[in-house]
Amino acid sequence: MKNFFKHLKLITKHKILVFKLCCKIGEPWRGFMHDFSKYSPVEFWEGVKYYNGERSPIVVCKQKNGYSKAWLHHKGRNKHHSEYWIDLDAPIQAPIIPYKYTAEMICDKLAAGIIYHGKNWTNDVEYNYYMKEREYTKINEKIDKLLIEVFTQVKENGIDKTLTKENIRNLYKTIIEQNS
Repeated sequence: MKNFFKHLKLITKHKILVFKLCCKIGEPWRGFMHDFSKYSPVEFWEGVKYYNGERSPIVVCKQKNGYSKAWLHHKGRNKHHSEYWIDLDAPIQAPIIPYKYTAEMICDKLAAGIIYHGKNWTNDVEYNYYMKEREYTKINEKIDKLLIEVFTQVKENGIDKTLTKENIRNLYKTIIEQNS
């Protein structure tokens, strides 16, 4: 029962932070709609079962069972995850993710780092995490370049200077839409 409330608090804190960050970049609707599937039974109860307060319950479940039903459910319903867009049978296996979902992805990744690292979070946390994550994640090369640039800016200038509507939109236009 203790994990029930701790997990509920964790996912709700994450959802609220994503909303706040999405508001900063002019995407309040994406922030509001973010991760409602985490409250669905398949995602929520796995989260309660594998909650440990230090790492994502999905990661813990995958290590124990080799897969996570919650993750399979989550990535198939949430367009802000690069895995949603992957189709290994398509001519373009990792297409460009539309702006609104890319913007939400940025906020999601930053919020996850902030929530899981708590008081130990620093501006370079997401940059360092993403540089490792990208080695085993299939993602469009332009989206990858954009994420690296955003997380580099956060590392060098902080969230407040980096996460502005103008900056994120201009980076997307410059990196993604050039030569498309």
